[in-house]
Amino acid sequence: MSRLYAFVVACLLSLAACAAHAAQSVDADGDPAVEQRLRNLANELRCLVCQNQSLADSHADLAIDLRNEVREQIKAGKSDAQIRVWLTERYGDFVLYRPPLKATTVLLWVGPAILLAAALIALVVTLRRRRLRIEPSELSETERARAEALLGSRSDPSHS
Repeated sequence: MSRLYAFVVACLLSLAACAAHAAQSVDADGDPAVEQRLRNLANELRCLVCQNQSLADSHADLAIDLRNEVREQIKAGKSDAQIRVWLTERYGDFVLYRPPLKATTVLLWVGPAILLAAALIALVVTLRRRRLRIEPSELSETERARAEALLGSRSDPSHS
């Protein structure tokens, strides 16, 4: 029974590997210039399914379809700018890793700087308040004598 189970698992794994290879081979094209242009463009585009991967890195079905569509547009003679415009008209600025600076994306561009400035201001204010709360305390005569005795014993070479 265990041999049959191992055989079935091995068959399923090999079928999955074949399916993955078939999905990747759909992306391959005979023209290396088209493929290089596709890779360059796909690295600048965000996968709409994965959202944290580029279109070039994603293995989602939609990403494969978009790469094939971009490939067809490249073959049709469209420029990279025309392809980006087509994608943003269809999917919005979200598809671009570097969205253009305009009213709807200004927060994406200046947001990190604003957050960094706010964090630095909060740090400076916190450190100043903490410094003002620290009050120097005076040592009593016994505490001072004990401290001098301890410090004196450390610098005394005979105690080493």
